[in-house]
Amino acid sequence: MSDQYFIKQVDVDEPVETIFGWHENLGAFERLTPPWMRLKNIDKSGDGIKVGAKVSMDICFGGVPFPIRAEHIGYEKNIFFKDRLYGGIFSKWEHTHKFFNLSLDISNKSNKLSMLEDRIDYNLYFHVPNKLHNLIKSEIYRLFNYRHTVMVNDLKRHKDFSHILNSNPNLPRNLTFLISGASGPVGNSLIPFLTTGGHRVIKLVRRKSQNSDEIEWNPYKGELDLLDFIDCKSSDRSKCKSKYNNNKIDVVINLNGYNIGSGRWTEKAKEMIVKSRNLSTKLLADKISTLPKELRPAAFISASATGFYGDCGDSCVDENSCSGDLFISEVCKDWESCAKKAQDCGIRTVFARMGVVLTPAGGALERLLPAFMVGLGAQIGSGNQYMSWISMDDLIYSLYHIVQKQEIDGAINLISPNPVTNKEFTATLANVLSRPAPFKIPEKLIHILWGKMGEEILLASTRVVPEKLVGSGFRFSYPKLEEALRHLIGKDYKK
Repeated sequence: MSDQYFIKQVDVDEPVETIFGWHENLGAFERLTPPWMRLKNIDKSGDGIKVGAKVSMDICFGGVPFPIRAEHIGYEKNIFFKDRLYGGIFSKWEHTHKFFNLSLDISNKSNKLSMLEDRIDYNLYFHVPNKLHNLIKSEIYRLFNYRHTVMVNDLKRHKDFSHILNSNPNLPRNLTFLISGASGPVGNSLIPFLTTGGHRVIKLVRRKSQNSDEIEWNPYKGELDLLDFIDCKSSDRSKCKSKYNNNKIDVVINLNGYNIGSGRWTEKAKEMIVKSRNLSTKLLADKISTLPKELRPAAFISASATGFYGDCGDSCVDENSCSGDLFISEVCKDWESCAKKAQDCGIRTVFARMGVVLTPAGGALERLLPAFMVGLGAQIGSGNQYMSWISMDDLIYSLYHIVQKQEIDGAINLISPNPVTNKEFTATLANVLSRPAPFKIPEKLIHILWGKMGEEILLASTRVVPEKLVGSGFRFSYPKLEEALRHLIGKDYKK
């Protein structure tokens, strides 16, 4: 087969320098990787996107890893950069990113400031029939439609944040975030988003730290030394080493917690669910509250869950509603109470009550997709129980929004304004995938297979509204379930 090419362009309401800089920032590669692609063992070397920089990784198809490698072979700042892919099914794959300034173009009808053009020159190791080649081109289009959508949306969120920073000269331009649970699905999406915005992220890890952006801790033993990271043993900021706001931690985001949906709730599993949340939250709250006042973070955002409200039936609940009486409700109440010390010392403390976070890279959607993709999707029980959900992109944007809005504290529901029943969710996912979902899983079978976990996570009805989030001015990118699923699965394009 002769060489083929693919071109896709997108107009952006940002100057070329901003778009090019976004691609140069740490995390751009991860942010541009669609959640339906499974990349493992990512290893980078060299200087970002400059000539000679390399990335090696395994891409998984059907659980089978295939090693591939990319090398950057061209670079001119604010003009273009180019990389070449080795491995996989392509004998040739050269990707050129070109950046154009539209502000001086009198024929520019979009009134956008710049344009990004992605061009792929490729070939396959073997000849394929036209039908299969059209499928390959469709997958390439799917990939770049997702990449362009994420880039444009992320740039808008960072632009909003920069406007707030510009209005307050006392705020640092680039913040330092300390994040626990960094290796989970939320952390894996949030961290690249923050770093592409120019912020620094420090990860809490339960092994020996390997670089300056990791801090070793052990919440089960109460071990965490933040002063050692800050490198300042007194409240005199002038004695601190200067880097990223003098190494001061500006925001702490606690995402730690054993997966509640990983299986039956045995007594051991319940203990893990409780301890993994309480011990980590209490340790973080204690450590940041005992820092010298000038070194304390401005905000402590601790994950919680809409399970706080219990089984609500058809009733709508908001942040002012009482807690429920389920096991998971008690878990959430205790989880939030562990942050009391941070609140008492004046640190703005926020409890991010998350619903079902939708992403093919983890959680409920990851577990459901294989069955739905082969036409074996199923409604759970009566299907009348409500599910409060949020797309992964809107979750990380809402966490960023909380950082900006200093008036937000206490509990806040991070979910879409449009909760759906399980019956609606099942039909929508099946429709997006163009597959039937003909089955129903009886409640009795749920009880037999998963016991209490099935009753509280799969059958309980939680109809939560994000009153506080909407009231604070947050704009959802994906407020409706179908558009969220189409974006996450890559089915939202029109040729």
